[in-house]
Amino acid sequence: RHAVCIFYLVLRALDTIEDDMTISLDVKAPMLHEFHSYLYQPEWKYMESKEKDRQVLEDFPTISMEFRNLSKVYQDVISDICHKMGVGMAEFLEKKVDSQHEWDKYCHYVAGLVGIGLSRLFSASELEDPIVGQDTELANSMGLFLQKTNIIRDYLEDQLEGREFWPKEVWSRYAKKLSDLAKPENIDMAVQCLNELITNALHHVPDVLTYLSRLKNQSVFNFCAIPQVMAIATLAACYNNKQVFRGVVKIRKGQAVTLMMDATNIQAVKAIMYQYVEEIYQKIPSTDPSSNKTQQVIASIRAMSLPGGPMASRHHYSPIYLSCAMLLAALSWQYLSTISKATEEYVQAGEN
Repeated sequence: RHAVCIFYLVLRALDTIEDDMTISLDVKAPMLHEFHSYLYQPEWKYMESKEKDRQVLEDFPTISMEFRNLSKVYQDVISDICHKMGVGMAEFLEKKVDSQHEWDKYCHYVAGLVGIGLSRLFSASELEDPIVGQDTELANSMGLFLQKTNIIRDYLEDQLEGREFWPKEVWSRYAKKLSDLAKPENIDMAVQCLNELITNALHHVPDVLTYLSRLKNQSVFNFCAIPQVMAIATLAACYNNKQVFRGVVKIRKGQAVTLMMDATNIQAVKAIMYQYVEEIYQKIPSTDPSSNKTQQVIASIRAMSLPGGPMASRHHYSPIYLSCAMLLAALSWQYLSTISKATEEYVQAGEN
């Protein structure tokens, strides 16, 4: 718990530097490269940030002290991931995401590495088998599926903020400029582009299911599975949906609570994935340029999601106390989301 908490705070601090557009590139790039070394400098902090999360930089000595109190095995993982992520963020400071390969690379730096780091922490704690931390390809896919979902869903918000994360190799087939997809006269081409990117993201689902099937600790399973089922539900809501280019597409709060309650074992997760890819399948337009590819990837997910599919699975149990605890957590989350729109916007920004 402590290692994951400190890992989050360290990466939040790193991300705050990357997000702060008031820091000049000649200052920001070296900071990103060197950030991992600040973990071992008790006095290091940064007081010039204008970002909303600047507290993690201003009070970084508190975070770094707790980091240095962790077991060395945890410190080594966090420091290594922090170093790789900082270098990757610096690489993309001045270049846009052009090819689909670069899209995967960017998502690896900002999210795949988080999946790899968490997996290494799970194994280091001995809550999970060594293979969970060693199989970096599967762990990377866990992060890429979440990151691509956020990028796809947040098209309009990113456009309004002047950010572009959709790969040019894809959107250039549908428009001259990425911003053109938001114009009403281009809505048909925009939706086709959207569908192609969702199809791309769906290719990570088989890896996600294989990864989750290896987990044996209930708490770790819930932690990993819930964001993944939220992501597939979000993609199903976005698929072939013009609203992505007009506003925010989000799953309903009740739907989110149900997913949190249900995603407690691999068979349940497989059933949820099956349900949402079926929903996408029913919406595939016959005229969509990506329709064949979409049908193919859905067929492969179906094959893995059916009972007795080609996948070893661990048994997870959902005793009543676990269900009650998750319901309480879900309702608390729902209440807090409702009473504060500002908090909701903060969470959305954090997902980016």
